[in-house]
Amino acid sequence: MRRDVFQAIADPTRREIIGMLARQSLNVNSVAEHFSTSRVAISKHLKILEECGLVTVAQQGRERICIAQPERLREVAEWTEQYRQFWNEKLDALERYLADLPT
Repeated sequence: MRRDVFQAIADPTRREIIGMLARQSLNVNSVAEHFSTSRVAISKHLKILEECGLVTVAQQGRERICIAQPERLREVAEWTEQYRQFWNEKLDALERYLADLPT
């Protein structure tokens, strides 16, 4: 089953994993060391991230190296852009309104 990128970023642990891997690729154990949850739980998070294309896991010898694929977040950025424009327009209107108030 191919998961949706929005499902992946809905979880704070997965968002933190993406952030860690965006800075540097890590093996699964190194990722798991950053969390108080079990390695099995982190492996499940990594599987979800891999299924939606935000992370690839490559075998290097005996280690499994996790590599961020942040370009998949472009879909999220494009979707949220419409709301950024909306709120900028609303805040600009509020600024104009406040500027026109008598002091």
